[in-house]
Amino acid sequence: MDEATLARFADLVVGFGANVQPEQIVAIGAEIGKEHLARALAASAYRAGAKFVDVQYFDLHVKRARVEFSREELLPFVPSWYGERILELGRQRCARIGLTGPSAPGLLDDLDPARVGKDPLPFLKESGQVVNERTTNWTAVPCPTPQWAQLVHPELDPVAAYAKLCEQIVHVCRLDEEDPIAAWTARADALVSTAARMTDIGYDALHFTGPGTDLTVGLLPTSTWMAARFETVDGITHMPNLPSEEIFTAPDPLRVDGVVRSTKPLVVGGSIIRGLEVEFRDGRAVRIDADEHADVLRGYAARDEGAARLGEVALVDGDGRIGALDTVFFDTLLDENAASHIAIGSAYQFTAGEADHPRLNQSQIHIDFMIGGPDVDVHATPRGGGDRVPVLVGGAWKI
Repeated sequence: MDEATLARFADLVVGFGANVQPEQIVAIGAEIGKEHLARALAASAYRAGAKFVDVQYFDLHVKRARVEFSREELLPFVPSWYGERILELGRQRCARIGLTGPSAPGLLDDLDPARVGKDPLPFLKESGQVVNERTTNWTAVPCPTPQWAQLVHPELDPVAAYAKLCEQIVHVCRLDEEDPIAAWTARADALVSTAARMTDIGYDALHFTGPGTDLTVGLLPTSTWMAARFETVDGITHMPNLPSEEIFTAPDPLRVDGVVRSTKPLVVGGSIIRGLEVEFRDGRAVRIDADEHADVLRGYAARDEGAARLGEVALVDGDGRIGALDTVFFDTLLDENAASHIAIGSAYQFTAGEADHPRLNQSQIHIDFMIGGPDVDVHATPRGGGDRVPVLVGGAWKI
């Protein structure tokens, strides 16, 4: 990505995605190898009037050393100041920007998956708290790296692979539009409108059917569909994911039944889980199998009482730019916005009415995996019973 494009990308992320305000503190979370975008974002934030930019880098090689050599009972430990930093960002009404994309693909593949699953970092449970409290304006964006490019495009030489990945990120982030902000505003308007229709209809349950998938996900009486555009408690509008192509809500964590097969690989804690299949019974994941690294997800799902239950269900239509590329990015931000998905772990409080807040799933984790695609259809059961009705068929909305 050339310097001009990098600066344009940073300005889109800072000015539209996170919507950084003058004199805000801006926290940027990145990994080693993503310095180029982190620095461009810092420069853009200062141009926008930021009071201070705090960049924090996570080193997956250090995580590897911990998983390899630490005593197993110590692996779940996270120093208190990690979480306190996140909470303080909320208390001081800061902006947050996170950079996604694998920085060292396969680095943990030769380690014991069960041990890998016990170390939660870089995920912090406090992140969910500040999101629920809506105290920070934030966004997550993909950061291209040569290592990631080789994983996505192994058929190309390293230079061509990196150029291809950069080109795709420019496209899915709508940077190839003359006015990316106008393009994103139009797309966000469409998503928010669809989410509002889903909320107004008020289905009782969703039914996913496709190759290897027959899954029923119950919804709460006040399940509220959200999309694209969030607002902080202080009225700052921001776009939590850039790109974002989904609408999502909180399911009933006690009413999930059936079998679901992931339609894309899942990257968790540095390990790539392929061929994932999960069976749910009475809301709980009772079987987690995969062609590779199933033990990693099993470890996360055993973290606490809510880790094996759903905290999110999301629908993605065929009008987005990511799915049309027919590319597996091995990055949850991109892959989850290419296909409908579910997440085990914590729910977002604002995706249900106050009356149902006690019923929302709670957990230290939140892990999305993709279950949708053109051959996975979604039907719904109306509240009060009746025949199932189509909602999303062949990637097209039917509501």
